[in-house]
Amino acid sequence: MVDVLEGHQVLAFDLETTGISTNNDRIVQVALVGAKPDGSAVNYDVLVNPQRPIPMGASGVHGIYDSDVRGEPVFKHYAEELFSLIDGSVIVGHNARRFDMPLLENEFFRCGMVPPKPMVVLDTLEAVRRLKIPRPHNLGAQCARHGIDLSNAHDAAADAAASLLLLWKVMRDHPSNFRRSLEDIEYWLINGEARKDESELGRSLSDLDSLDEKGRIKIDEGVYIVAFGRHRGKDVKTIEQEDPRYIDWLLSPNGIEDDVARETLREFISSVRDR
Repeated sequence: MVDVLEGHQVLAFDLETTGISTNNDRIVQVALVGAKPDGSAVNYDVLVNPQRPIPMGASGVHGIYDSDVRGEPVFKHYAEELFSLIDGSVIVGHNARRFDMPLLENEFFRCGMVPPKPMVVLDTLEAVRRLKIPRPHNLGAQCARHGIDLSNAHDAAADAAASLLLLWKVMRDHPSNFRRSLEDIEYWLINGEARKDESELGRSLSDLDSLDEKGRIKIDEGVYIVAFGRHRGKDVKTIEQEDPRYIDWLLSPNGIEDDVARETLREFISSVRDR
């Protein structure tokens, strides 16, 4: 597609769900469309039993009803396969960073599993906004603008494939913005500026002491910092305010396996919550 993507597993990712809450709603369809590093195709598209009724409003959008998923496996059935596909891959999606990925991660947490960690997430919604491409910025409007057929809109596989084509067209039309590493492209999509050297930012996470044996929690002058996953680089006090469910998972054996470190962090969080 584009030189910077060569040699990587690149997968467009989309979900259909019971609603729009990343914390409370459940997945009813998962699609991953793209290619492995050797160029062989990946076409993964499954229905998921959400273990709750699908609201009629949601079914009206994506066309998936209770009767369609009643006999399908629950999310845990697919979890290991999804982990192997997504972990370390370049993930492409429209609003994937704020919606699809957090919702997927919460499904993994419900299974007591560590969520997959993509190499990077290249979000096409962030891209069209960052490049100031005229509104509307929803996937359907951007596909129409860029000549992409999306006749099956709100089917996860169709939306995933469309987001991959949209990324290709945006990268083709604005090549100068994508002549950088994948990590720098992701940073630019999120922050709108070139990434500074670590020497300018101060010490990197790798320079800090670890609380636990696996180095998942770092210590910086008495501040505990998460060194992996979607909250990488944030201190646990901030995460507790923004995403307490993540902290609950972090304090479980699935989050921090080191018993002593987990108890130290639990005492710290308890003191934060008591204030």
